[in-house]
Amino acid sequence: MSLDEQTNSTIIAEFKERTRRSAELSATAREVFPSGITHDSRHLRPYGIYVDQGKASRKWDIDGNEYVDYFGGHGALLLGHCHPQVTAAIHDAVADGTQFAANTSREVRWGEIVKDLVPSVERVRFTASGTEATHLALRLARAFTGKAKLVRFATHFHGWHDHMTSGYANHFDGSATAGVVDAIAESVILLPPNDIEAVRETLAKRDDIAALIVEPTGASFGRVPIAPGFLEGLREATRAAGVILIFDEVISGFRCAPGGAQAHYGVTPDLTTMAKIIAGGLPGGAVGGRADIMERLDFEAAEAKGFEKIQHPGTFNANPVSAAAGIAALGIIGSTDACARANAFAAELRERLNALFKAKGTPWAVYGTFSSFHIFLNPQKRAIDPTAFDPAEIAYTELKSSPRALVDRLRMALMINGVDIGGWPGGLTSAVHTEDDMQVTLAAFEASLARLENEPGL
Repeated sequence: MSLDEQTNSTIIAEFKERTRRSAELSATAREVFPSGITHDSRHLRPYGIYVDQGKASRKWDIDGNEYVDYFGGHGALLLGHCHPQVTAAIHDAVADGTQFAANTSREVRWGEIVKDLVPSVERVRFTASGTEATHLALRLARAFTGKAKLVRFATHFHGWHDHMTSGYANHFDGSATAGVVDAIAESVILLPPNDIEAVRETLAKRDDIAALIVEPTGASFGRVPIAPGFLEGLREATRAAGVILIFDEVISGFRCAPGGAQAHYGVTPDLTTMAKIIAGGLPGGAVGGRADIMERLDFEAAEAKGFEKIQHPGTFNANPVSAAAGIAALGIIGSTDACARANAFAAELRERLNALFKAKGTPWAVYGTFSSFHIFLNPQKRAIDPTAFDPAEIAYTELKSSPRALVDRLRMALMINGVDIGGWPGGLTSAVHTEDDMQVTLAAFEASLARLENEPGL
């Protein structure tokens, strides 16, 4: 359906009525940005909302509509919007200056906190994003091992650089996606998620693998859940084969627990990539891990041991404002029950939404772990009991499949009722979501289910 095509959807009609200023700004944005957006996940038909304020668990769009926010800054806001201590730290840092092209005391403190919290981190290097972190981790692994290949798992997301694009949302045969050189795609070995035998067989028959990277909670923070014992199996297999094990904790880091998924599961990788929460909601990422691998970035070690140092500049590495926000946020997370509160809210929300689906006869289910919820829209129209749903019984391709039109209408119906979720569909909870947020959310889902029953074309 074209953007200008008329529709008899009452949901779209009411959404447009409530978001007229967003519609106007979207039209302007289309003359500036491809599709009028700056991040793929913000694509929504007919258009996405424009937000100009957030506080704790809520945010407000430019039309004045209020939402309980489960997008959570793409996962960066475990402490919610504008946490007072984080905001104060940012203000202080901005007043001091935003870019010195020099070392800062804040970056040292920030690194010390990361090292103290995350079990695998003996040394750390900051980057400007999660994508940069996974890119650097791969380069470190290749330099350390002298090998070229990378093992990844289908549906796991590790950023948008060339080695990580195939097999996340498409190209599950491992072929190069648009704009990626074939030879780069061919350097990546794509395996099915949770298939430990495929891992063992691959590592046994090849001697050219530098690293294996995995989301330790499963693809997209558990949308395809990690199988019990899989991480332990990966640790054993990679150690035996001399392959670097990389945990991509860009989302899970400081969210599952203060020390990330590796602290929760008790499995320590060789390298860890981090972003989002690490910088307190500002741009920032990091790679941390074994000192002998990280020294590939070290001038003195390279000179003493005769290897070529990996070059790693970056204007905004350890930016002092991001460092200030990260110090404040990680200090709170490390010394309070913030992770536990976010996890508990999500668990209750999943339980109560499934009870609602069952009561209404809606053949959907909500599942997840830690502070996540994922909505299974049942594209194959299975006979399911939402309160007894087990995602491990569903193929990963089906878990990752959601009808686009239905997702968009669901999101708009929820926004009409004061709730914003992510477009996969699902959401992330924070440590500051409240019982009032819970009631608003349940009411929004109940009203939205009623609206969707009468929607044409779904």
